[in-house]
Amino acid sequence: MTTPLHVGFIPLVDAAALIVATDKGFAAAEGLDVTLVREVSWSNVRDKLNIGLFDAAHLLAPVAIASHLGLGHVKVPIAAPFNLGLNGNAITVSPALHAALMAEIDGDRFDPMATSQALARVVAKRRKSGAEPLTFGMTFPFSTHNYQLRFWMAAGGVDPDEDVQLVVLPPPYMVDSLANGHVDAFCVGAPWNSIAVDRGVGHILHFVSDILLSAVEKVLAVRQSWSEKHPDVVAALVRAHLRAAEFIEQPENRPEVARMLAQPERLGVDAGVIQRTLDGRLKISPDGTMRESNRYLLVGREAAARPDPGQAAWLYAQMVRWGQTPYRPEALKAAMAVFRPDLYDAASGGRLVDTSNAIGAFAGPPFDPKDIPGHLAAFEIGRWKP
Repeated sequence: MTTPLHVGFIPLVDAAALIVATDKGFAAAEGLDVTLVREVSWSNVRDKLNIGLFDAAHLLAPVAIASHLGLGHVKVPIAAPFNLGLNGNAITVSPALHAALMAEIDGDRFDPMATSQALARVVAKRRKSGAEPLTFGMTFPFSTHNYQLRFWMAAGGVDPDEDVQLVVLPPPYMVDSLANGHVDAFCVGAPWNSIAVDRGVGHILHFVSDILLSAVEKVLAVRQSWSEKHPDVVAALVRAHLRAAEFIEQPENRPEVARMLAQPERLGVDAGVIQRTLDGRLKISPDGTMRESNRYLLVGREAAARPDPGQAAWLYAQMVRWGQTPYRPEALKAAMAVFRPDLYDAASGGRLVDTSNAIGAFAGPPFDPKDIPGHLAAFEIGRWKP
């Protein structure tokens, strides 16, 4: 007897474990009959998961926390027993903004502090000349993309709420928005940064791993009440996705994985672009300049799939820093409880892996989940006041 499940996803490479678990048969081997439903926006995914149209979903990690806390929408407690990816985002800028930044940069162009300070000089010149503020696209207010952009900008002295404009765009619409001049830059997950470069309309300025060494990006999310009623199904989902993540991380399997993800009903983009993402070897400029990083996207290696409540604490701290919620110790505890290493360990037979404090930001003090007010007090720019 099989269990039918409807699972929502957005066409991004970090849905790979979800797609491979289904299309390679790992979910079926666990007795799961999964129907994957492609969506265009994170609000659609969140809402359909919340009301039960989806049993599980590929979800932005901060959206899972916000839903659990009732921030920005209705309160629906969420459980995240599996990380679908660490990192995988990049900041892409228009050719015009890239040229302006390179004209102002003092230092290594791959150093996020150098580019952030260059951005501050560009912003100051634009303000002096009376030009409109730069516009940056990100995928959702409660998103790693939003927080990563803000963290990077603020480190160099740019106030993301005062000096630039941040707008929400669904991932598949980012490239056209850049090409049409609606935005000057964006932060999004793969493959859309590479698509912008291939179309000649953007330069990848930073991999997000330049800004944060290890940042949880998407989770496999289920409603907490559903997980409590169906613990065996949750365990089966974790096992199927763990097999998929291990399969994806084998370099010899990547061409097959890229072809699976490239299908029109999945991501619907060229398999070569997807494989470059999985290999961490990306073209960063239209002139063909390449850059490699073994940290661009982690699907299963380095314990990436195991939920880390410390990562949830960092995301909650960003919500506090940028005025999305006041700091409350009980809310921090609830946010950390969304990430469920206990469910992962029970399903996988895994042993405890300490991944705490692995966030490794390029600026600011080391992150301590036990002292979020103290951590935030170290930053000059933000909306939170002690």
